[in-house]
This record gives sequence, structure tokens and C-alpha cells, in this order.
Amino acid sequence: MLNPSLAVNRRAFLTQSGLGLGGIALAQLLQQDAAAEIDRGVLGEPHFPPKAKRIIYLFMSGAPSQLDLLDYKPELNRLHGQQLPDSVRGGQRLTGMSGNQSSIPLVGSPFKFSQHGQGGAWFSELLPRTASIADDLCVVRSMYTEAINHGPGVTFLQTGTQIAGRPSMGAWLSYGLGQENANLPSFVVLITKDKGGQPLGAHLWGSGFLPTRHQGVLLRAAQDPVLYLGNPGGVDSKSRRQMLDRLRELHEHQFSATPDIEIRNRIEHYEMAFAMQASIPEATNLADEPRHVLDAYGPDVSQPGTFAANCLLARRLAERGVRFIQLYHQDWDHHGGLPTALPKLCQETDQPAAALVQDLKRCGLLDDTLVVWGGEFGRTNYCQGKIQANFGRDHHPRCFSLWMAGGGVKPGYVYGETDELGYNIALNGLHIHDLHATLLHLLGIDHERLTYKFQGRRYRLTDVHGKVVQDLLS
Repeated sequence: MLNPSLAVNRRAFLTQSGLGLGGIALAQLLQQDAAAEIDRGVLGEPHFPPKAKRIIYLFMSGAPSQLDLLDYKPELNRLHGQQLPDSVRGGQRLTGMSGNQSSIPLVGSPFKFSQHGQGGAWFSELLPRTASIADDLCVVRSMYTEAINHGPGVTFLQTGTQIAGRPSMGAWLSYGLGQENANLPSFVVLITKDKGGQPLGAHLWGSGFLPTRHQGVLLRAAQDPVLYLGNPGGVDSKSRRQMLDRLRELHEHQFSATPDIEIRNRIEHYEMAFAMQASIPEATNLADEPRHVLDAYGPDVSQPGTFAANCLLARRLAERGVRFIQLYHQDWDHHGGLPTALPKLCQETDQPAAALVQDLKRCGLLDDTLVVWGGEFGRTNYCQGKIQANFGRDHHPRCFSLWMAGGGVKPGYVYGETDELGYNIALNGLHIHDLHATLLHLLGIDHERLTYKFQGRRYRLTDVHGKVVQDLLS
């Protein structure tokens, strides 16, 4: 009978038997890979000289109405109240919220538009501060997606697929390019506090099948921005350091017997948390900002967790070497009440977003920092339900708008067009996969070469799609 004390599991058997030397070699390779990823990422260096070093993504969760903000359609106003022509709809599916309507009336925007900047781009009166920086912006009016509901739509924009579980954009960049600052994570997430709308899940900033250290670090609007970062009562920094040193020894011992990359990741998580005990309080303390800078972001900047405060914090994190900074601002899902709700959302976001671009420019960071603003899809050119004063618009994946600034994109430029009713793309459609390919390109990454092998196949952010849109590049 087999002595239980001699029993080994499958992994130990493979490591200690004929594959023992292979296990030793694997352990050494994993050690080298882990060290390389912490410093420079799996790529070591970008594939080619980058135009941007980092991204600040201002994500307007819920899908802002492009027809009321960035895509001016006077013909839609002229035909207000008339039925959406079958020739325009082309048999395309509608959501279950408006697909059964007996009437699909076109509804124009109640907001005025005017041209701004040397290029004469059109902006809604709801975005006066954004319009004032028109010459710094690259506006895309021809985005499109397959997702028609929020969950898949947001997931698609963040991870390159509608199915949850894949690595997010920030995780891919962390994996590929690593950290610029050893005392701060390469990927940070900020969510505006006290907002409603569609919920946001951690899978949107998760690492998926990539090593877990590449997932986004969520900073809360609280005295302790990162949970469990501080030392417990009675434990000083010296004691914490001694505890981590002994814990590292235990993990190293475990790794020598079981070469699992996640053991290395666990060590790095502890070390990063220790480094962040000093770096996070310093980075999140806005008290040292000059009064004129605070004023530029608007009155909400003094309240932690507001979009204004998060925009200023994003600039501080960018100048300290954080590679991907993801801001979420919810509640843009206006199936009803759009004329009253949309101005409030714009009041919360317009000034801070424009101030962020101007602030980066003032600090000399805009040239190598790419700022992106937009949601997961667009809104319909027809009314959901009956036309009324406080109407709403349904989801519309066929076309929507976003804007970018800095980081190697053309300033003062408008890319793409929709038809005269704002229902279909008329020129230069830009798919989400194309957007991702272009963002990676700006950071010096060939999107087809940043891959990770998982369950027998190689994955990438753009899946098997995507092309770099050269017309967007400066």
C-alpha cells in the first residue's frame, strides 16, 4: 500500500520527476519575465517610437447623445415629428424598448449648435468649455459598434469583446509596457461618486487571463483611497517592512517548489501596496495645487470623488508616471427626460474635461498624453415613445461620436460623417477595434504583436480585427 506521506500531486510529480530540469528552467524564466514586466513590460520597449506615453480615458457611461452634443443635424430638426424613413432604417434591428413602437418619430435637438475653432467644428451650446478648445480636439463622428445594450457595449469598449472576462485596455498596456513609476500602479481607475445609471463591474478594469498585477487599482473618494493600504493600529512602517520581507521568503520558498507566476504576482502586490503607502496620499492630496488651477476645474473640484476632482487627480497621476488612467462618469442613459437631464450632466463634465486638456498643455504633458472622451454607443435620431417636451432617445450602435486630444492625434480635426439624419455612417466609419488599434499604435505598439497565449490560442485587445487609422494621426 502506498505510504500517504509519499503521495504527491500532479504538479509536484511533473516538477520533481523527468520534468524537474524543465521546472527549474521554467522557474528561472518566470522570474526573469516577472522582473521584466515590473520594469518595462513584456515588450521591453515599444515596437516603434511612440507619440503618447499614457492615456487618460474619460468614459461617459450610459451613452451621451451625439445628436445633442457633437453631431449637428439641421435636417433632423427640419423633419422633427415625421416618421423615420424605411430607406434610412434599412431593416436594422431596434432595442426591445422601442422596437415595438407603432410610431417612430424623428426628433431634432432642442439645443443650439455653433461653429468653433479654425476648422469650424460644430458643438452644442451644452459644451461651451469643450468648444473653446476646439483647436486642440480631434472629433470622431463615425464611431460604430455591434453592441446594442449597455453591459456588452461598455465591456466591448473597455476590453475589445462584448463578453466579460477578457483583459481591459489598461491591463493590456500594463502588461505590454509595464510601469513608469515603481511606487505607483500603471493602471488607475476613478469613478465619480454618487452617480446612478448602469452599474460598473470590476471586470471593466480587470486583467482577465493576464497576470493579476496588471488589473486596475480603484481609487475611492474616501480618507483611505485604496482599501487596506494603511497599516493597522500598532504597526509601524518598520514592522510592516519586516513582515513583508519574511512573507517574501515564504513565497519564494513556495515558488521554488511550485513555479506558479501568480505567486510572483502576489509578492509584487504586497510590495506595490507598501510603496503606495507613501505615493498615494501624496498623489491624491490636492492641497498643493495653485488657486488658479483649482478654479479652472470648477467649483466641484474641492469635493473628493466629483468628476472635476477626478480630472485634476488624473493630471497629477499622469505627471507621476501612471500609464493608463480610467475615469467613469455614469448616468448618461436618457431614454426619457433628456432635455432636462443632459444639461446637468454637461454642467458636471464640460468644464473639468476642457480644463484637463488645458492643464496638461500648461504642464507640457499634452503632447505625450492622449485624452479620450466618449461613451459606449450613441442615441437614436427618433423619440423613444411619443414625442413630448421631455423626450428621450434609445440606444443606437450604428453611429456615435467621441473626441480625443494630445498624444499624437490631429488637433482641430473632424473625422467621419453620418447621414443627414444622423442614423447611418456616410463616410469613414471607425469601429471599436480600429479605435483600439490606433490607441495602441500611438503608444508605440503594433496591436497584432501584443498577444498572450491562453487555453491554446493567442489573444490580443483587437481579437482578429482592427486597423490603424492613419488619418487620425498628426
